[in-house]
Amino acid sequence: MKAITVCVFAVLALAAAAPETYTDKFDNINLDEVMGNDRLLQSYFKCLIDEGPCTAEGNELKSHMGEAVKNECAKCTDAQKNGTRKMIKFLVKEKPDMWNALRAKYDPENIYYNKHKAELESL
Repeated sequence: MKAITVCVFAVLALAAAAPETYTDKFDNINLDEVMGNDRLLQSYFKCLIDEGPCTAEGNELKSHMGEAVKNECAKCTDAQKNGTRKMIKFLVKEKPDMWNALRAKYDPENIYYNKHKAELESL
């Protein structure tokens, strides 16, 4: 589910500045650092599922997550799309509980998940 993670952490690169694309203000966030630091990853995750406080980056991400999932990241920058793919792959393989919780919140009817299921299963 590409859209979920564009928003998820590459997504930490989101904001509502330009109408055509989300802001690139956070595009340089080091996703490897987030993925390699359980405390940091948990912090972003809890923010996204409304179970914890959010940083400025987390708030930006969360504010666009639903839209990005529904429009399949149409307003995402290339860096955000690439980061989303990377984060989704990580979550699917390494953190399936987090992945499923994010899917349940942002795609409860599995509309977008089902559309991209074959791609996700090939990760």
